[in-house]
Amino acid sequence: MSDVVRPYGDTTGDGMVQVSFTLPLPAGRRGEGAALQLAGKMGIDPAMVVHARPIGDGHTFFVVYGRVNHLVEPGKVVVAERDFPLLSAKDVNAAIRGRLRRKFVVVGACIGTDAHTVGIDAILNVKGIAGEKGLEYYREMRVVNLGAQVTVADLVAAATAEQADAVLVSQVVTQRDAHLHNTRAMSAAFREAFAPARRPLLVAGGPRFDERMAGELGVDRIFGRGTTPREVASYLAHTAGGAR
Repeated sequence: MSDVVRPYGDTTGDGMVQVSFTLPLPAGRRGEGAALQLAGKMGIDPAMVVHARPIGDGHTFFVVYGRVNHLVEPGKVVVAERDFPLLSAKDVNAAIRGRLRRKFVVVGACIGTDAHTVGIDAILNVKGIAGEKGLEYYREMRVVNLGAQVTVADLVAAATAEQADAVLVSQVVTQRDAHLHNTRAMSAAFREAFAPARRPLLVAGGPRFDERMAGELGVDRIFGRGTTPREVASYLAHTAGGAR
């Protein structure tokens, strides 16, 4: 791997990038000038507005294309590496059966005002996503999908009633960091309601999460954009019986 790389646009290493943003300005020359000013402050020089479209009263969506001089150092990139094996459905079931000798209970929900169930349904429902079946497909798992807009109190109550081994929370709505606030509130509620040895595994997921923030948010694992049901199933099987 090269020590440094630059963005690619028209030719290798030319540093060309494309960014999009909205400004609270009406469409027109002044708005485009403001977009170019912002691009310059972002280090894009030269820059040109390649798209501008009004999106309501006094707001304009811009796409700007131009060159940056910044370099990327791949060797210094820090990511959350997968620290468990990726298992087949057969191996997931075998691991759970061998460690628990009963079904692994999963309770899932979208909490707060989040009504976007596509993510949690993709992981839990048997139809799954991208050719992978959801957790309902695994015969050694019992899945309880509470759906959308579930309060933290109701989630704790359901996890208690179902004797959940794991609680999966999906958060898609991220305005004003709602996903972070909701996850912290959920974590605090579970830690108050359960003794450490009896607390369910807490897993949060969504496209705007940083997978390295699990400890900061008080959960055991975070799954980000592009996570598949098989990854989640493998993680749960890996942790079955207390490994965290």
